Amino acid sequence: MLVDISERRQAETQQRLLLDELNHRTKNNMQVLQSLLFCAARTAHSEEARKVLNEASARIAAMAAAQRVLYGRSDASHFAAEEFLPEVCETIRQLLPPDARIECGIARGVLSNDVAMPLALILNELLTNAVKHGVKDHARQGVRVSLTGEGGRLALCVEDDGEGFDLEEVRKTSSGLQLALGLARQLHGTLNVTKNPSRACLDFPAAKI
Repeated sequence: MLVDISERRQAETQQRLLLDELNHRTKNNMQVLQSLLFCAARTAHSEEARKVLNEASARIAAMAAAQRVLYGRSDASHFAAEEFLPEVCETIRQLLPPDARIECGIARGVLSNDVAMPLALILNELLTNAVKHGVKDHARQGVRVSLTGEGGRLALCVEDDGEGFDLEEVRKTSSGLQLALGLARQLHGTLNVTKNPSRACLDFPAAKI
């Protein structure tokens, strides 16, 4: 029995070392990719090219923020919403206009590791959209983010003080919202948009513990 326990601990240690190495390499690769995109955007000759490259860089940054939450955790399958939301919000905020007002609010619930990347990308799209298109006066208006759970479901909501938008109309011309909708389906969730207040909410299943 003692031999069996010792072998199991060695296997768990080896698995953890391999996971740490994978996380470290993934983190480094994301940093390299983001640097390449940033440099490419600075030297791009057209505004459209700069926009595409900057959007790609922001998405990589959001994914890297999610990776930082996962990196070094002892639990290899789950993470807490209160760790995830502030980290990703702060990363995205640094890439938005400096006068943008973002309130990272309530964060409750447990999420499985496989939702971290798509959820970070969805948050990036919703938050960026709210700041750029929903808020007209940054001095008076802001954006609020929350991630809460109830009844086996989680809700990621981004609310702003703007007029709101019609999802069916905007999705035809917004590649960002098309990406968010596709990722919502990947999470077996739904993305709902309302006006008065202007709010976009992703509803998806909570992790099974």
